[in-house]
Amino acid sequence: MDAKASLGSIQKAVWNGKLPLHITLAASESRTFDQTDPYLISYSRISYLPSLLPRLRDFFASSLINPTSGPHEGWFSFEGVPLKWHYPIGLLYDLYAGADPASKGGTDTDLLSAADEDPLPWRLTVHFSDWPDEELVRLDAEGMVMHDAFINSVKEADFLRNGTAKGIMTLSKEDSAGLWRAVRDVDLPSFQRISNILLPPPNQPFRNVPIRFFLPLPPDSDSPSLKVVQSPIPPVIQPSSAVAASTMNVAASQSVMAAARGAPQTQTVGSALHALLPNLFPSRRTPVLAKPVLHGAAVPMGAPVEELVRCSAYGDGWVYVVVRMMG
Repeated sequence: MDAKASLGSIQKAVWNGKLPLHITLAASESRTFDQTDPYLISYSRISYLPSLLPRLRDFFASSLINPTSGPHEGWFSFEGVPLKWHYPIGLLYDLYAGADPASKGGTDTDLLSAADEDPLPWRLTVHFSDWPDEELVRLDAEGMVMHDAFINSVKEADFLRNGTAKGIMTLSKEDSAGLWRAVRDVDLPSFQRISNILLPPPNQPFRNVPIRFFLPLPPDSDSPSLKVVQSPIPPVIQPSSAVAASTMNVAASQSVMAAARGAPQTQTVGSALHALLPNLFPSRRTPVLAKPVLHGAAVPMGAPVEELVRCSAYGDGWVYVVVRMMG
């Protein structure tokens, strides 16, 4: 199998990934308190929770104390923590509920090796009142808030990849709306058609890689907090000695440059984490204190970050990696 076909098969597996969800109506909003039947569904990891609200509103309609609430007034929580609706479901699960995935030896084919024992189904609570305004932006009945948040995230990724957001800005209105519909409906062929307009061809490297690292932090209060680490990460590491040598006198500079001149190195998940979080990742090759997790699987430290984006990004073009402490 050639590299392009291999990346394509990984992307297909990512888009086929699903989570079983067990969703109950908040007891305080139910006529029958805790006797309301749960809503059970196997839902795509790349999807967003607000897409479930219309069917959940219909399912729980007869149980609602306030029957006038609309689907867009719904929000979700897990163990009392409001869930950010602009994050994909797969990322939310990896952040708050995912079991510790075992590393399988570090080969690229292990990217999608799922943990054997996940706390599934994921048990969520849906609310249709008491919106947590301090933590979540309100949705609208037309779905434009969700659409605009998604497109803005696509623009950020496009700018990092190309140094400009011209690609997404020049998309036709039909394609711009179609990109969101493809993610919402988990329509990979339609998504690929539009996404390929935005992505540089394989022989043209990204300017920077759209990747974010999430660090769950110990709770300072009643709810967990998160730290998001992001920095421009080029797909290739240039020899660092060139920068240091430029500050020396000419003779010394020429000597150092001649001795240390080497070929650029591919930026890997390990090298990026070592640069951004050296205390957690003292080694570029081996996870010692923490491990990177993506789509519920431990990511090999040697995985090239550009390839990771091309085959394993979420629908908005970003790779969202959760840092999981070991031991």
